[in-house]
Amino acid sequence: MLYSLARSRPFLWLILALPGVWIMWRWTLTPDEYGYGHAIGDTGDWAAWLLMATMAVTPVRLMFKRAGWTNWLMRRRRDLGVASFVYAAGHTTVYLVRKASPELVFAEMQTPYILVGWFALALFLPLAITSNDASVRRLKRSWKSLHRLVYPAAILTFLHWVWSAFDPTTAWIHVGILAAIEIVRLILQRR
Repeated sequence: MLYSLARSRPFLWLILALPGVWIMWRWTLTPDEYGYGHAIGDTGDWAAWLLMATMAVTPVRLMFKRAGWTNWLMRRRRDLGVASFVYAAGHTTVYLVRKASPELVFAEMQTPYILVGWFALALFLPLAITSNDASVRRLKRSWKSLHRLVYPAAILTFLHWVWSAFDPTTAWIHVGILAAIEIVRLILQRR
């Protein structure tokens, strides 16, 4: 019973929601200590980390073909991707709440890192909307082609992070991790 609960989709979503609950709780109860900078940073970090986890599923599955847990990962990959989008949407919401003015938002769209962030979110939107079984059935082969947008979206996401960071070292480390994930995936798929 406990094992099946731990493998269930609702339990996974509970785990995926915990950082968001923590972020909202801290920002609501201790706004002076936690503040906008932490809320925007933490939501962006979780969006990027879950995106990397989503993209790492294929190389992990290819490396450990015989392991049963990789099948579970493959079945939950869309959940990880949608959770990444939810944190990205939360990141955007925190930004919009802070600006509290359409004029300020539109004025900042000329800033390269803001513009790149909006483009990344725009690419993620159709991926999140179609990350369900009904869309897979309806779109058939087109579904996989559409979901290849994750690659340019990931590049834009990490470019947004590098350009917006006060100290881009951490962002560059994550870019390196993402590049390693993709290099491993390409090598394993060619084999």
